Amino acid sequence: MIRNNFYLCSFNCQTMNLSLKRDRISYDKKEGINYIILFDGTCKLCNNVVRFITKNDSIGIFCFIPLESEKASEYLNRYNKKNVNKGSVLLIQNEKIFTKSNAVLHILKCLDGLWPLFYVFIVVPAFIRDPVYDIIAKYRYRWFGPSTDSPDYRSC
Repeated sequence: MIRNNFYLCSFNCQTMNLSLKRDRISYDKKEGINYIILFDGTCKLCNNVVRFITKNDSIGIFCFIPLESEKASEYLNRYNKKNVNKGSVLLIQNEKIFTKSNAVLHILKCLDGLWPLFYVFIVVPAFIRDPVYDIIAKYRYRWFGPSTDSPDYRSC
């Protein structure tokens, strides 16, 4: 009986946590705060991911900047991330910057549907998650090719 109550409490706490997270995102949006995603604008996989995020971001909290742009350079200089690999995705959220798998997990945490459940993988250390990310980043052009069309995204 106690064990069942523990699971029930755990589920309720997680549900409440997701609810509080959604309230925080709504608050940030009302305050005019956007979460900025820097991405490789010449990569087909990256552009498809941007479309996916846009489709699953009903609040409209995310805005996007291609890494090739001057605006991206300004952000990279501001956050002292000048040597960022072009294959990296970066998330700037409330003056904090997340890279690679941390960025992906924090983005998923803010999306609609069941995508926030993937945030549970944050418990896996980054030294395990990031090499998987790096393999995908290294071969993305070989597997998916370069982007042939311009993405439709909310620019910052």
